[in-house]
Formats: sequence, structure tokens, C-alpha cells
Amino acid sequence: MLDVLTVVTAVAALLLAAWCGWAAYRDQPTKDWHFIGMAVVTLLALVQLVVGIVRLAGGEKPEQGTTIFVAYLLGSFACVPAAGFLSLGERTRWGSVTVAASGVVLAVLEVRLFDIWGG
Repeated sequence: MLDVLTVVTAVAALLLAAWCGWAAYRDQPTKDWHFIGMAVVTLLALVQLVVGIVRLAGGEKPEQGTTIFVAYLLGSFACVPAAGFLSLGERTRWGSVTVAASGVVLAVLEVRLFDIWGG
């Protein structure tokens, strides 16, 4: 797939995780700035989803199977927005913990996507 995009998305997700983890450490819920960060990370995941689908439509195949690759693409795209919605319902430090955890999960999904594609 696109190695640079994968690395940028993973690093952005880890930065979001650290930022929200710091907010949780300070006993703060997610704030508007955190949601802007979540939007940036989600946009990167959306770009990766589109690039992955375009490359599949162009005839390229992942080493470990198309179905699992598409499942990981969709999961990586949905990971951070789902945590963002959950954090809206939990306006305590645990909302920030949820978003921080989703950032770590997204970074791990990025590594797995790289492996599935054949990196």
C-alpha cells in the first residue's frame, strides 16, 4: 500500500493517544481541540481507505487476502470516530481514556494493514 500514508496515520494516531492520555491524566474530558485532532486522524484513515480501494480496483492484490484487507481498512476508518462518539457520552476522564485507547488501536491496525498488504 502507501508506506508513507501508513506511517503518517500511525504517528498521528499515537500523538492523539498521547494527547488524550495527558488529558485523562489531568482528569479532563475530551474537549473541542481533541475532536479536531480526531477529525484529522479520521481524515487520514479515510484517505487510506480510498487509496486502498482504488489500488484494489486497479488490480493490485494484498498478500494475505482482499477480504481481510478491506475489513482492516474499514475497522481502521471506524476506530477513532466510534471512540469520539463514546467520549461524548462519557464526559469524564474516561472519555479521554477511550479516545487514547482508540489511537493506540489505530496505530496497531496500521501495522497490521502494512503486513497484510505485503510490507
